[in-house]
Amino acid sequence: MDWQVLTRELSLYLENQVRVGLFGSGVGLSLVLGFGVAYACYYLSSIAKKPQLVASNDRFCRFLEEYCPVVTETYYPTIWCWEGRVQTLLRPFITSRPQVQYRNELIKTADGGQISLDWFDNNDSLYYPDASTRPTVLLLPGLTGTSKESYILHMIHQSETLGYRCVVFNNRGIAGEDLLTPRTYCAANTEDLEAVIHHVHSLHPSAPFMAAGVSMGGMLLLNYLGKTGRDTPLMAAAIFSAGWNVFESVESLEKPLNWLLFNYYLTTCLQSSISRHRQMLEKLFDMDLVMKARTVREFDKQFTSVMFGYRTIDDYYEDASPCRKLKSVGIPVLCLNSVDDVFSPGHAIPVETAKQNANVALVLTSCGGHIGFLEGIWPRKCTYMDRVFKQFVQAMFEHGNKIFSM
Repeated sequence: MDWQVLTRELSLYLENQVRVGLFGSGVGLSLVLGFGVAYACYYLSSIAKKPQLVASNDRFCRFLEEYCPVVTETYYPTIWCWEGRVQTLLRPFITSRPQVQYRNELIKTADGGQISLDWFDNNDSLYYPDASTRPTVLLLPGLTGTSKESYILHMIHQSETLGYRCVVFNNRGIAGEDLLTPRTYCAANTEDLEAVIHHVHSLHPSAPFMAAGVSMGGMLLLNYLGKTGRDTPLMAAAIFSAGWNVFESVESLEKPLNWLLFNYYLTTCLQSSISRHRQMLEKLFDMDLVMKARTVREFDKQFTSVMFGYRTIDDYYEDASPCRKLKSVGIPVLCLNSVDDVFSPGHAIPVETAKQNANVALVLTSCGGHIGFLEGIWPRKCTYMDRVFKQFVQAMFEHGNKIFSM
């Protein structure tokens, strides 16, 4: 929306409220209009900005500008909740939850465990009626997220309109299935993701195949891509609100306000996710000690790092940080972050490293928080993140062969 139009509409709205007796006298009208215009000017000059597009490859940039233009357009955060923490907190409550009918599949792992996959087959696809060649998007939710998260449902809704098939990778023990072995998941170990990608590709070898990861799901996907390079059936990937440097992420989350708003709640979610598997896990862990954790760092120290054999929690955090593997990514990857995300602080985003890999493009907004990216006066149906996802997957599936020929 043009900023002059926004300012004019805001002024007319406030004037109308005064006329119906909300604010009273003409003096009140002047004050309200003055404040409204001042706020609108501040918003348009300091809040609403074009994202920063970081990419060393000019051809990748031109490809995004032509086929994914949303990454070059001004992002207008919701005018009444643009601050990062507020966006993060409100998104789960404000955004709608599109109805999605899943088909569940449990696959076995090499160690005797099982993984729950939720499929949206999109058998009514008009654009791709042949299931064998229907483009497929693998979706990876966040730390304790599942296929029921609103951001996952919105991605599936966007994919449905384009005719694509989706499959959601639920981490072990999260989606209601039993743990068959005393093992869950972490951001560094990519074995389960490798098994899922191999399984999905083996079912539809002729279908174009992409992946999108959110938060920890994005970290896991980046670590997988850094490990495999070009040796993957994925043609491209989209990453949203990934924590690039785990050390910086946990330090940010341990600041008093962030601990109160996010860290303690996230820790309780982690504890809740494993409590139903206590009988299986207490064979190897002091579950009473794990349940006493009050921060994510304490939980990872007592549980996650021990489960996956790390000598110290620092060893785990170093291995889990995608910034250390970004140079090795061998397929086109678009990464969206907000610099006001307390889960992934702006100063920890590896801008210089991204510039050294022609396959990587970063899109950095000034506002948006963690998986927020709310826009519009009442941001219920679609976020900026949803639009980036839709345009990028469509660009890659339908024009991906042009990415390095432009």
